[in-house]
Amino acid sequence: MISRFEQFSSVISSIYGAIQKIEREEMAKYGLKGAYAQYLVAVKRFPEGVTSTELCELCDKDKAAVSRIVAEMEEKGLVVREGIKETLYRAKIKLTEEGRKAAEHVLEKGEVAVAIVGKGLTNEDRDAFYRAMDLIANNIQVLTKKGLPE
Repeated sequence: MISRFEQFSSVISSIYGAIQKIEREEMAKYGLKGAYAQYLVAVKRFPEGVTSTELCELCDKDKAAVSRIVAEMEEKGLVVREGIKETLYRAKIKLTEEGRKAAEHVLEKGEVAVAIVGKGLTNEDRDAFYRAMDLIANNIQVLTKKGLPE
């Protein structure tokens, strides 16, 4: 019999792997890395701009990863940094027109994917699923900060 831990970790890994594959395939159409998808969508939510520190929190990534990706996206003309140039972590990151197009593409394809994979779910099923996933995500964040009990 499969344990709940094995089932949980297997399902989460499978979903995450599929999401990464979709991101890679869709971003490749723009000649971009799949990792850009999450960042583009996060920055798009804040038309007034977002700092690198805020982006770390939004994407649950460390400063080094965010710094590297933002620099790559800036080099590719997807984002610009405005404001405080001395401290890059406080400068506002905003999408360029090309960045907005890429973010919109990701969002459109994401909505199509979510509709396809959610086929057969009722609105009540979907609401329960997201409530459960939010609760699990919050609980796992607490667990990883505190550590497992002895």
